[in-house]
Amino acid sequence: MRAEGLIAAEDVLLFANAAITSTAQREFHSDAYEQHLSLDFLHAYMIGNYRDLYAATLALDINDHNAALIVRRLLETSTEATAEQRRTEGRLIARRLAALPPQRVYTLFAALRRAKVNNRRTRAIMRDWLAARPDPAFDAVKYRTGVKKALRHAHLPAPEKELGDFLFAPRARRQYGTPLLETWRRAHYEQAAVYELPFTVAEGFAARHGIDRAAFLERIAPRMTRLERLRLQESARERGAKAVATDLRRMPLTRLATYVLGLSLDERSERREELTTALRAAARRATGGERGWGRVAAVLDDSFSAYGSGQKRRRPLAVALAAHYLLEALADTYTPLWTSGRRDALLTFPHGSTPLGERILDALETGPDRLLIVSDGWDNAPPGLAAEVLRVWRTRLDPDGRVSVVHLNPVYDADGFDVRRLAPDVPTAGIRDAEDLPSLVGLAQFATGRTGLAELRAHLDSRIAAFLTASEEAR
Repeated sequence: MRAEGLIAAEDVLLFANAAITSTAQREFHSDAYEQHLSLDFLHAYMIGNYRDLYAATLALDINDHNAALIVRRLLETSTEATAEQRRTEGRLIARRLAALPPQRVYTLFAALRRAKVNNRRTRAIMRDWLAARPDPAFDAVKYRTGVKKALRHAHLPAPEKELGDFLFAPRARRQYGTPLLETWRRAHYEQAAVYELPFTVAEGFAARHGIDRAAFLERIAPRMTRLERLRLQESARERGAKAVATDLRRMPLTRLATYVLGLSLDERSERREELTTALRAAARRATGGERGWGRVAAVLDDSFSAYGSGQKRRRPLAVALAAHYLLEALADTYTPLWTSGRRDALLTFPHGSTPLGERILDALETGPDRLLIVSDGWDNAPPGLAAEVLRVWRTRLDPDGRVSVVHLNPVYDADGFDVRRLAPDVPTAGIRDAEDLPSLVGLAQFATGRTGLAELRAHLDSRIAAFLTASEEAR
């Protein structure tokens, strides 16, 4: 029984790592098809063997792609769940859907419609999510097709007649009482109304009216979200428009790191104070006030493979850069060591081989309380040195585990059905956003095979309780 429990715990952790890191997109060492096939197998395996634990991963820091896949599979197989499982799953699904971006949820509902999943449970979940939307008119304008399909699939009436007319018979009214709906109607023939619409909707009308892109970006800026502003800053400059202003200090840490890495080295140098201040502000916010990690050393991978792929450009490096600023905020004393040997984090870029073993030796020589390694695990300069350094350190120099060593890997290895590990005795966890680093360090303790299913279940139960409690408090 003990062996079965360890196997189950390893299976759950393996799936959790995949659900955190993989989005079924191309990575540096595997293409999109391999990623999709590997991830699909894991989802099928987990729901077939550990349904309750599969649902419980919705309470972990998994990415939106896998959260939507889990919800879909749970709803597709409702008849296979017990009454108690359905109750728990219902609460987890409702909480997770509330946290997902609305466009992701509408895409999920469309997938359920195509798969002809239309049981009572599915319709109730769709009904409750739609009823909780804060601004139905906004959704109807921005996600019109998604709203229409969701209402039809769940056999639901529109919240009010005017909204129903807008969705299903927009030409039936010559005027709308709801301001946003009326603005949408006017935007068909009045250019000024375009600038009162959500940015993504206004873009279509601007193209229809032939509005100059640069002029459009300048005037629509007040209607943009923070993330839209960030994405369009460079686009605005390229087209000769005034840069779309945004407060970088309010951006999420990993998203901000991705933006910074997209800038040229010259621009990063010129804007050093602004960018560094923003990254440190985002890092302090991400800690949630936590500090006191003692002496921390970090080995951060900026080798060529940190470029990622065309679909996930510089994502591994962005996670490492964001982790650098987060650990700086968490530690009392902090020593960063980039695999390239660079000392200027702001000017890092993906280049060269991956001498993880050498950098780990350098890090251990600083006498840290914690050693964090952020890397895809492809140790190749020379191959295997990192594993040997960590083995000797743990078995001969630090058998009592005075130094906490954790490997965080931002890349899913499709061939191995897991994130690539450096050494058997070093806990490894997948990571997608550096903001999740503190909680993932806690999850990684279960990845060495020394704890069983009971301990992991207790950890998941505590995460579920916190996850659901946060939802109730938000209401």
